[in-house]
Amino acid sequence: MAGLFIISLSYLLLAAHALRGGDGGLAVFMIGTAGLAFSRERWAGNVAGVMLGCGSLLWLVKGSSLINLRIGVGGDWIRLAVIMGSLFAVTIFAAAYCFSTAGRERFCQGKDQGWFRTSIFLLTVLLLEITRNKVSFPILLADRFFPGWGRAEIFLLACYASWLGGKMFSPEGAKTMRPRIWALFSLVFFGQLAFGIAGIEQFLMTGKLHLPVPALIAAGPVYRGSGFFMPILFTVSVLLVGPAWCSHLCYIGAWDDQCSRIGKLRPSRKFNSRLIWMRLALLAVVVGAAWGMRVAGASVAIAVWSASLFGLAGIAVMFWFSRRMGMMVHCTAFCPMGIVSNLLGRVSPWRMKISDDCCKCMKCSKSCRYNALKPVDIAAGRPGISCTLCGDCISSCSSSSLGYRLPIVTPKTARMVFLVLVITLHALFLGVARI
Repeated sequence: MAGLFIISLSYLLLAAHALRGGDGGLAVFMIGTAGLAFSRERWAGNVAGVMLGCGSLLWLVKGSSLINLRIGVGGDWIRLAVIMGSLFAVTIFAAAYCFSTAGRERFCQGKDQGWFRTSIFLLTVLLLEITRNKVSFPILLADRFFPGWGRAEIFLLACYASWLGGKMFSPEGAKTMRPRIWALFSLVFFGQLAFGIAGIEQFLMTGKLHLPVPALIAAGPVYRGSGFFMPILFTVSVLLVGPAWCSHLCYIGAWDDQCSRIGKLRPSRKFNSRLIWMRLALLAVVVGAAWGMRVAGASVAIAVWSASLFGLAGIAVMFWFSRRMGMMVHCTAFCPMGIVSNLLGRVSPWRMKISDDCCKCMKCSKSCRYNALKPVDIAAGRPGISCTLCGDCISSCSSSSLGYRLPIVTPKTARMVFLVLVITLHALFLGVARI
């Protein structure tokens, strides 16, 4: 109990400092992290220790600044040094306790998931904090409705991401949770679009509506000659997690996933390599049409109607083909950004491989809604180009022959690192998803 008391005291002091500085969101973050310490989960102890370590550095830097200021004006600085030194000592002691033997005994649950979930929490906090500080307008909803309270939202999103890491730790859990959180992201994304249409502009990123059609990621900047945020975001995301953009992060792909689950999965040999050229041709048509409209001086109304018709055609593909075939036909045969993701993903270090232990039972093929595990692919020892690293096949493999691959590390470690990145990006997108 003494250790828990010193942890709580340290966080309350940090929260009081944040409140004094007018940062209510940071105060909530500190109090919330103190609350995590009451859990016996290993990841909560790790987070408490790391954040207290950062807090001790805060006291050190702040104390040095104040002491130098006091010396500069010729004031008494010794008492101030004692106070700030005491704050530093208490906080660093609390941080050390979290990683001590006594701390390990207290935070004894979920040891196997400890640093995995800790990494997700801390990386989510880091990326959201960077985004919040670098973007010129309030990117988080909390800051839009309650200015200065964005860090409270960051804490909640980081906790959600860490919880999700626990749910997706096993391949079976990941297969169950992935479509659910994907649908959640799409629901949040389009829910904010609905609020924006209703006139509540705080739910819009720029205060202006944009059509949520994935093809516009490439075509939009070509037509406008500006607005490269989404292409950059798309490219960076694909470089980080490969084509997993199409199975975890795309706001429209979740619709195709749900439609494909209505019908019975029917792997089709008709979906072969020739589709690559068809999809590339469709991408060229979309980008070419955007460029043509720009050169011809086509009005915004014409561009919007053209994009809307293309988007509606995609929805028709989902409801007619994906639903009937039990496959994600929209994502694998229609969406231009799908093939961009597949090809650009080859630059990413992530791969899905099939080891020599494969018994050719074809169970993985029956679970793949991207039709990336045809007999020819399994014989080649790797999924086809339409693979999006969704990971559904891993839990269905009875011989444990399928797995993520990353240079140098083991397949198990590769999967953990991949999940840390993709779950963190999911939480980041959930926090900043705007039209």
